[in-house]
Amino acid sequence: MSSSIEQKLNELQKYSACDVSDALLKLQKLPQGATARAGHLADFTPFSPTIGHNTTNPKIIAPASTFRFIPKNDPVPASASPDESHGFPQGTHWVDFAEPGTIAVIEQPAGQHCAVLGGIMAVRMKHLGVRGVLVNGRVRDLAEINSCRIPVWARGTSTVGTGAEAKPGARNVPVSLGGVTVSPGDIIFCDPLEGVVAIPRDLLDQVLEIMPKLVAMDDKVKEAVVEGMSVFDAFKQFRTKI
Repeated sequence: MSSSIEQKLNELQKYSACDVSDALLKLQKLPQGATARAGHLADFTPFSPTIGHNTTNPKIIAPASTFRFIPKNDPVPASASPDESHGFPQGTHWVDFAEPGTIAVIEQPAGQHCAVLGGIMAVRMKHLGVRGVLVNGRVRDLAEINSCRIPVWARGTSTVGTGAEAKPGARNVPVSLGGVTVSPGDIIFCDPLEGVVAIPRDLLDQVLEIMPKLVAMDDKVKEAVVEGMSVFDAFKQFRTKI
C-alpha cells in the first residue's frame, strides 16, 4: 500500500462512520427513484476481538479484497475459471489468496445457514497480514477467532462448516452486501461503535475534502443548541450548502 493511501486512511481515523455517510450522502449521484444508502453496510456485528458494538476496539480502515461464495452444487462461473486472476487454481485453497493489508470482504449466498469463515481460516488470514474480515453471512469457531485477535464482522453465526452449503466461486470481483456493491480497492471503514461504511475508491479524496466542513458545521449547530437555540434556527444559520 502506498504511503499516500496510508496517509489518507490515517486521516479517516479522525472521523466516525456517520461522518463518512454524511459525506457520501452529499457526493453520490443516484438514479432517479433510488434509495440513498450512503455507503452504509447494514446489520453487521463485531464478533472479534469482542462481540457487540463497543467503544474499546479501534476503527479498522483498509482497502477491500473480495471473495464471492456460491451454492456448493452450482458450477463455477466462467469468469472465475482457475486460469484467470479471479479464480482458484487446482491444488489451492481460497484463503491462501487473502491479501495482506486489506479487509477481506466475503459474500455468502442469501439464506444459507452454514458458516463461510471459521477458526482455521481466521488464523491463516491473520498470519497473511489481513487487517480484518467482513462476512456477508455467517461465521463459526468464535473462541478460535477471538484468540487470534483478527477483527471479524458478520451478520450471524453457525455451528456448521462451509462445505454443507457453499464453496468459493470467485475472488477480486465486485460483491453485494445487502444491496451495496463493494469492489476490490474500495475503502472499508469498520467503526466498532457506529457500524460499517464502504467508500468507493474514486470518492475517497472528495470524502476527505468535504468531511471536515460538514463536521465543523454540525459542531456549530450543537454548540448553538446547547446554548438554547432551536434546531430549526441552528440548521438555518450554520448548515450551509456545500
